Amino acid sequence: MTTRRPLRVCLVGPSLDILGGQAVQAQRLLAGLSESEHLEVSFLPVNPRLPGPLRALQQIKYVRTVATSIAYIASLVSAVRRNDVIHAFSASYWSYLLAPLPAMIIGRLMGRATVLNYRSGEASDHLGHWPRSVATMRRFATAIAVPSGYLVKVFGEFGLAATSIANFVPIERLPYRRRDRLQPVFLSNRNLESLYNVQCTIRAFARVQREFPDARLTIAGDGAERATLMALVDQLGARNVSFIGRVGPDRMGELYDVADIYLNSPNIDNMPGSIIEAFACGIPVVSTNAGGIPFVVENGINGLLVPCNDDEAMAAASLRLLRDPVFAQSLADAGRARCEESYVWPAVRRQWEALYLSLADAA
Repeated sequence: MTTRRPLRVCLVGPSLDILGGQAVQAQRLLAGLSESEHLEVSFLPVNPRLPGPLRALQQIKYVRTVATSIAYIASLVSAVRRNDVIHAFSASYWSYLLAPLPAMIIGRLMGRATVLNYRSGEASDHLGHWPRSVATMRRFATAIAVPSGYLVKVFGEFGLAATSIANFVPIERLPYRRRDRLQPVFLSNRNLESLYNVQCTIRAFARVQREFPDARLTIAGDGAERATLMALVDQLGARNVSFIGRVGPDRMGELYDVADIYLNSPNIDNMPGSIIEAFACGIPVVSTNAGGIPFVVENGINGLLVPCNDDEAMAAASLRLLRDPVFAQSLADAGRARCEESYVWPAVRRQWEALYLSLADAA
């Protein structure tokens, strides 16, 4: 009887130099899978740091895209050769073309199984307006994995079968506390880009502050909207709003621990890891109902949902929590229970292992 060697899996995705949900989940998955006796797991960044003096090229707009892409594709050939399964993290539009698609093409040309791990809430628009993306996924992805039932549904509308494997959080490393009486201390930690509509969060907070003058809002993250958002705070006369810039995952727990209400107001989204992190920390969540969020937050059960870009409704939901601490704690308790059941490593580990091993058996 021969002992089967571990299956070699290469995770291809952004490193933490690009701070966001994909990078965080990639590193968590790498750490978790590295403990598997069935797998040998490595990581290939789609944004490699160029060596020595060449790194200066990555400081020049447009040039950095070309230079980084050349370095990435050059490293792919060697990585694909050493592995059995290529697991490519994916966003939408040009990001799909520049990062996961080359990994899948090279993988299939070299006879490897490929997993397209698509994670963007913009999937419907992307696939609808970029039909060649659908064709390339059908041709080069051995399997498609997505974080939520929402994206399973979207991909199904384009004739693509997808498997749902949820995001997860290291619940044992996040600070949990019960909040028997909420203080008006709010947290937003989405990137400052238009699709996340942090403007709505700021407008809602300004409304809350009319009734709770000492209310505080911490905005973690950075992006193209930063100056616009800071100007909006001044325009509304809001006080106690702190823009603290990008915060790494190792420090994010400190922000959750201080906050008493988590605000999330995207116009487009899928399954934000920040919501399940808030669940893990015992923070009641108020969010817009964008994209796949209702697959995670059940309105009135484990959080409160409001229409997209409705700051009045978001403020009203926040005030309801502040006025009714028993109700707020019931939402937080349900969120924590949902996280413990569905969004921790033991709940998703077997799904990833089973997917990889099924591809190896089918090869």
